[in-house]
Amino acid sequence: MQPSRIYEAFPAPSYRGAQKEALSDIKAAFEAGNDVVLVRAPTGSGKSLLARAIMGCARSLQEADPSQATGAYYTTPQVSQLDDVAEDDLLADFNVIRGKSNYTCILPDEHDTPVNQAPCARQQGFDCTVKHRCPYYSDRAIASGREIAAMTLAYFMQTAGSELFRKRDVVVIDEAHGLAEWAEMYATIELSPDRVPVWDGLTVPDVHAADDPLDRTVRFAESLVGVCSRAKDALTGRPELSAQEVARRDRLNELISELKWFVEDYRDIDSPTTWVVDQAGGAGSPLSIKPLDPARYLHHTVWDRGNTFALLSATILNKAAFCRGVGLDPSRVALVDVEHTFPLENRPLYDVTQGKMTYEHREETIPKIARTIVQLMAAHPDEKGIVHAHSYGIAADLVSNLEQFGVGARVRSHEAADRDAALEAWKATSAPDVFVSVKMEEALDLRDELARWQVLCKAPYLNTNDSRVARRLEDGQWAWYHRAALRTVIQGCGRVVRAPDDYGATYLADSSLLDLFDRARSDMPPWFADAVDRLDAPSLPEFDPAGALAAYDTEPGVAGRSETGRARGRATDTADRASGSADRQGGDDSQEGAPTGRRKRHPLSDVWGDG
Repeated sequence: MQPSRIYEAFPAPSYRGAQKEALSDIKAAFEAGNDVVLVRAPTGSGKSLLARAIMGCARSLQEADPSQATGAYYTTPQVSQLDDVAEDDLLADFNVIRGKSNYTCILPDEHDTPVNQAPCARQQGFDCTVKHRCPYYSDRAIASGREIAAMTLAYFMQTAGSELFRKRDVVVIDEAHGLAEWAEMYATIELSPDRVPVWDGLTVPDVHAADDPLDRTVRFAESLVGVCSRAKDALTGRPELSAQEVARRDRLNELISELKWFVEDYRDIDSPTTWVVDQAGGAGSPLSIKPLDPARYLHHTVWDRGNTFALLSATILNKAAFCRGVGLDPSRVALVDVEHTFPLENRPLYDVTQGKMTYEHREETIPKIARTIVQLMAAHPDEKGIVHAHSYGIAADLVSNLEQFGVGARVRSHEAADRDAALEAWKATSAPDVFVSVKMEEALDLRDELARWQVLCKAPYLNTNDSRVARRLEDGQWAWYHRAALRTVIQGCGRVVRAPDDYGATYLADSSLLDLFDRARSDMPPWFADAVDRLDAPSLPEFDPAGALAAYDTEPGVAGRSETGRARGRATDTADRASGSADRQGGDDSQEGAPTGRRKRHPLSDVWGDG
């Protein structure tokens, strides 16, 4: 790596904000001999441009000996972030590769077939005459051969050990604040009917009835490897498979690999990984096998993939804690803080707290928050707003209350199944609708008129029913617990103010948020602490549903509006109610955490079969 090239590698024609000073600090950090530089860059810093400048310092093929690593990787856990860099003209040399399922086959009669189910995946020994033009294999060849390859973190981790995507000189991870959590999620093994193709033939034990639940889980995993291997071999021996059989084979391959990794790591007395297992329903019910502090997993999938690293995020809150969580030696890591250039008056925080949103107080608090939202709608009669409900159960209750108050004509929401479509429809409308959202505190750009105000309805504490969370709290890791919640709050606050001349207000409705600020004060970035210090109560209009609908040609009414524009997604379908019921399963204390839910689709399914 040649840090001296960082300025010439900056892709924009000029600097804005604190970018030049940031590049100077990053350059100095690498020149000081650090292997990893954490870049704490707030919203609007131009992190992607900083990333390109850092990658431009990578050793080139012309400068390298045959055994030396060259080039750079750009990776991010957020698909939307990868989409953004792919569309940025200033980042045209980011060669993006995605998983096979994102590409369609170009063979005749296969144009609607994803590449992971194409004839080359279905037929044994299939010789594709157009493989050189296949969009997936073309992108893969380009990305593997050029100076900068860009991909999701899931794809990056899955290709560890690949001959094509070998070790490179520089690796940049954007939105890296959740790296430990992403690694834990990727390494989690879900054993359930929809994740185990041979589930119907299994005898699943009650692992918690054993003297050593984890050892019993390991023995079950070993036997499951055998069952899956036989089922996979039966499919592999066939000359041709259907698309469904291809998916079954690929899932069996992935499951065998996951289980072998778990068994090997558990039996390795030198492994730093602690494993926990969840099984709520006893014998015959699904299991989740989860790692704590997956340092070994990250070394194989991330840290062995480059010589030097830059990790960018607005919310890497504590260097020592972050390094501990991802298996880095803090003495080889530097933290660079990038100045926030957005005026405080453009990004105010307001206290509209109505009580606690823990489960035992929620029934009393939600109607009060809904009334406050009506007041905020009246205060912002012609401006879009977003309400971060935190869970589908809370979202359903808020929408119900808002409709009862007669303002349903201005309210939209979403179900799990139509999340993206509902979001895009709300963004596209010119009406000042209010969007009641779930889990949209990150990777959402609501610049300018897309949203001028937002409400944080609940302190986003992690679910204490999750065995990983419970285990850490048993070990006294309360600072980690509060830091995780603070990180989500800071991410959320950045959704509606995206540039120095943009502006938007954030309203805090849960009194537990104020308690969180007190508990996690030492981990706040200075620019966020400044906003907290200015926190005050706004002067709001009286409760007036008619005022909330001033921009609409309608009167307040319980029925809402027509189906094409009315509040969508009452979160009352089976999946959403399951999420809501999880809110009521316990784990509630003064800092109760909402459930994260079960993954319906493994993050690495994007790249299954890309060995």
